[in-house]
Formats: sequence, C-alpha cells, structure tokens
Amino acid sequence: MVKVLISDNLSPAAADIFRDRGIEVDVDTKLSVEELRAKIAGYEGLAVRSATKATAELIAAADRLKVIGRAGIGVDNIDIDAATQHGVVVMNTPFGNAVTTAEHAIAMMMAVARQIPAADQSTQAGKWEKSAFMGAELTGKRLGLIGCGNIGSIVADRAQGLKMKVMAFDPFLTEGRAQELGVAKVELDELLAVADFITLHTPLTDSTRDIIDANALNKTKKGVRIINCARGGLIVEEALRAALDSGHVAGAAIDVFAVEPAKDNVLFGAPNLVATPHLGAATMEAQEKVALQVAEQMADYLLTGAVTNAINMPSVSAEEAPVLKPYMRLGELLGGFLGQVTRSGIKSVTLEFSGLAASLNTGPVTAATLAGLLRPSADTVNMVNAGQLAHDRGITVSVTRTDRPTDYNTVLTVSIDLGDRSRTVSGTLIGGDKPRLVEVQGISVEAEFGGHMLYIRNWDKPGFIGSLGSLLGEQDVNIATFHLGRSAPGGEAIALVEVDGPVPDPLMGQIRALPQVVRADGLHFTAA
Repeated sequence: MVKVLISDNLSPAAADIFRDRGIEVDVDTKLSVEELRAKIAGYEGLAVRSATKATAELIAAADRLKVIGRAGIGVDNIDIDAATQHGVVVMNTPFGNAVTTAEHAIAMMMAVARQIPAADQSTQAGKWEKSAFMGAELTGKRLGLIGCGNIGSIVADRAQGLKMKVMAFDPFLTEGRAQELGVAKVELDELLAVADFITLHTPLTDSTRDIIDANALNKTKKGVRIINCARGGLIVEEALRAALDSGHVAGAAIDVFAVEPAKDNVLFGAPNLVATPHLGAATMEAQEKVALQVAEQMADYLLTGAVTNAINMPSVSAEEAPVLKPYMRLGELLGGFLGQVTRSGIKSVTLEFSGLAASLNTGPVTAATLAGLLRPSADTVNMVNAGQLAHDRGITVSVTRTDRPTDYNTVLTVSIDLGDRSRTVSGTLIGGDKPRLVEVQGISVEAEFGGHMLYIRNWDKPGFIGSLGSLLGEQDVNIATFHLGRSAPGGEAIALVEVDGPVPDPLMGQIRALPQVVRADGLHFTAA
C-alpha cells in the first residue's frame, strides 16, 4: 500500500483525505532531523508546511519517495534541485492561502499607516498620547506592487477598493493582464521613485533576492512605507533599518524575515516598525484549504499520475491523466528505442505531434519521452528529472505540432540529432491505448513493443529470414513476433523480432556476422 508521512501540523482533514483514497498515512510532527531521515525511507509521499526542512540529505535517504507536498506557497524549505535529481515531484498550493495573505498585507499596510500597534501599546499603558500618532490616509496614495501574481493581484483589487492608485512591477505581467486588473505596469525604478506604499508579492529567487537593498531604498521618495508579507530575503534588513532610523522610510510592516524564527533581528526596535511572526497564511480558513488541497494533489499523483501545481515538472490534470497516460507510455517506448540504439552524444531531440496528438498537453509526453531516451545511460532518470538531465547534457529539446497527413489518426514522431547523422522513429496508438511502432528511419513497419526484442537493419536479400531463424532456433531462442519493413525491393530493410528472453552476447555476435546484416541491437522494454 502507498504510504504518506505528514511531518508538520496540518488540518486533521488532510489525513482523512489520504485514508479515504486508500492511502496509508502516518502523522508525526515531533520528529528530529535524524529521526525523520531514518523514517522517511518507508514512504512514497511527504506532506509538510514550513517547519520540516526537506534537505538534500533527507531526500537522498528517501528511497521510495515520489512526491513532497507543501501546504502553502513558499518552498524555501525544500531543496528543489535535490528533489528533481532524485525524481521527486514537489508540489505547493499557490491558491489556497492567496486571499488570506493578501488580506494580511492590507492589514499590515493600514497598521503601519496609522501606527496602530504602537498606539495600542501606549493607550493600554494609560498614556493617551493622541498627538504622537499622526498617521497617513490610504485614499489617493500610490501603491507599488513588486510582483502581481496570485496574491499581488488580490492586493491590487483590495487596494483599488480603498481608492488607491496601483502600479506594478512584474516581468511576467502582460499589458493585457495589467489592463484587466486596472494597474499600471511600470519598471522597478519608476515604482521606487513615485510609490507612497510598496508591498512585495514575489517568490524568493536569484533575481529577487535583496531586491530592496540600500540602492533601491535610496531611489524611493522620502516618507515611503514598505510592507513585506512574501518571503524573507527580499529585503536587506540592515539597509531597511538604516532607512527607518534616518526617517527616509516612514514605516515598515514585516511579516517575514531572512532567518526564522526571528528571535533576534536587526529590525527589532526600529521606529514605526510593525512586525508579525509569519502570519500571512495563518487563518483557520487558509490552513484548512491548503491542507485539503495538498492532500488531494498528492493522492491524485500517487494514485492516478495527475500532477497539479508541481514546481519541477509539467502539470497533468486529473481529467487529462487518462488521455495522456497511453501517449506518455508511447513516448517512453519510442525514447527507449532510440536510447538503446544510440551510442554517441545526442545534440538535440525533436518531438512531432500529428493528428489527434497535436491537441495534447505536450509537456508530460515530452518528459516521458526524454526519460525513456536517457534511461539506458542514466538508470535513475524519470519524468521529473529527465528535462534537467537533458539540459545538463547540453541536449536541446523542441516540440512541434503538425496537421500533415499520415496513415494513422494520431502519430508521435521522435527525432534525435547526433551531429553527423540523425535517427527518427514514429509510433501510434491502436484502439486508443496500445502503443505501436510504425516507422523507423523512414521505413514503415508496424510492431508491438515486446519485453525483449531484436532490432536488425539488413539488406533485403533472400536467405536472411531463414538464417536468422536457424541461429535463434539452434540456441533455443523462441520467436514471439516477427515484423519486417523495407525501403524498396533489394534495398535497406529492418526486422523487429520479439523473443521470449534476452539474447546472449555470443549469439548477438553471430547475428551481426550474417552477410545481409548491417547492424543488430538487443532491446529491452519494461512493462507499463
């Protein structure tokens, strides 16, 4: 039975979902790093929030692990590269806490604008310092969003309800989407120069780390207020502290810190600082949503192969999975064929989808094809890490769709460029789900994929079939199926022969020595 470990505090409903789907689940949120590393080997899935650190060492110890699910948006606590290398899917839940986090950003903006935490503390101390807490209105102010994705777009909507003028810096934001949201798309320097309030809603990446540093702060207008409910590390905390102390930045509302838990931070004690302990997603509604969502996503993947909100592989919806599964198998087999007959370095791979296949979600099929292609030289490769492995080897991957006429209503063609030559195979599905090889190097041949096969290129001359059959019979190798194709009478031909077991190397040498044979390869295809 498939097993999942929940190692962080999630809603109990998450465990119920796994159990209802027939998955064995253990909940243990008190494991030390060493205990978790010792225990993880027995599980196919790991569900976490932010407390568990899925390090490279932990992932390496997880022999059976197939998926890590993060109940939330940020995946800073998961080593994505290590997961990819080990073929582990990493999923998050980008929508489950978007509203909650956006609302917290709005609340923090209001709190810092009106100095509410400090005023509360003063009032409860009996001071009644009314004149000491002169705030700022939000109406009519310019709000600058750094990042305008799921959360940023909700913040924009709420801010417009407060009659703020909203602008956004986001390299991925199109002009059309900006118009739809009613925000002005601007460059970062313009946003910094004119915004009265700046709020960050971007993931922590190499390009966004320290995006608000001393240089950026120097470009802001005096009296700007800054809100960060996204990720620690986006702001250089020492630079922000200096700007708060000097009065250039009128206030800051910070929910996330470079090092968490933030028990001691350079920002603490700064004037007009509002700080919360990473509460962006901390509502009952949000925690319930992300727990349910991550459990459903993980269960779908483990039971059906559906991939939703994955960080490191193409998505496959639950509706798509049954349709794509036979095409993914076909791609894996075609890739496996080419991988087993190729001994030199591959420069590029091209996949051509024709007929019905042209309407498919090509990402998962491409990943499966690459996995099959690379497996003969990298036995740990799978759909998750195949793309990265191809990239690391300098292999260019391209996909085309075509409506060119074929003899079949759906065709997948895979071509590899070896620099001085190329190889091409095509396949189809018979009956909607049975993979068939239909063309090799331009020669038509319809053959099933067997567990053990011989691929032989030969000259179309009398005596070949008899000689081959005699050799196999003498060595007690039984022929299951025999498929032939040729370019022209007397020209180049191919034979695809399914046999009941692997052909010994000495026998392969005898086959290659036949006068009609150009090359011969033993192939092996694992069952689906």
